Amino acid sequence: RAPFSLAALQLDIAWEDPSENLRRADALAARAAGAGARLAVLPEMFNTGFSMAAERVAPHAQAARDGLADIARRRGLWLLGGYAEPGEDGRRPRNACSLMAPDGSEALRYHKIHPFSLAGEHRHYDGGTALPAADVEGVRLTPLICYDLRFPEPFRAAAERTDLFVVIANWPAARRDAWRTLLRARAIENQAFVLGVNRAGEGDGLAYAGDSALIDPLGATLGELGPGEGVLLGDVDATTVA
Repeated sequence: RAPFSLAALQLDIAWEDPSENLRRADALAARAAGAGARLAVLPEMFNTGFSMAAERVAPHAQAARDGLADIARRRGLWLLGGYAEPGEDGRRPRNACSLMAPDGSEALRYHKIHPFSLAGEHRHYDGGTALPAADVEGVRLTPLICYDLRFPEPFRAAAERTDLFVVIANWPAARRDAWRTLLRARAIENQAFVLGVNRAGEGDGLAYAGDSALIDPLGATLGELGPGEGVLLGDVDATTVA
């Protein structure tokens, strides 16, 4: 089987501006598709930025899913992106991501297990409890979100059924050493590919260094972006993991 091509879409997110962010996401997805990527990945809360105004940003969830599905269909690729969505049955909103197939259908939806308590995320968003996975053209993919990266346990729980962990984030530049180190650690200890997709730019007073990267199962960096908006292309091979 040929290697599977993917792309990290390191987006400079316009603060709480969903329509503008969908436009920017589509432009990056077009670049990825043009370069032959079969999967493209956007950051955590790509449509709003990491906003704690949960009740304001969560109602944009369906528009985010519809937008992701539309881009996936038009660009002919798998597309994963994060957003906030309303809670159910009186619960708080949740920090979510969806993987859309090239036909626009939703292949999985994941809810961030570990809200980022340092920023008070746990006061505005409820954590998820499940680790869904999807088969993406022969590559078994498991997504996690930002602060989840600091906890080895969910990765370990999913390792036997995962070829590629995708970690989407709004990880500030002040803690970039932890981001870069932990992506490699999770790859090495679970013997899987890890794609980390962070945002670029500035949002709500925080600077983001980007540092999106693709790590192989032995911990080697196959590609890494700098601080600006951009597209990182790379290949993964499930047989390497096996």
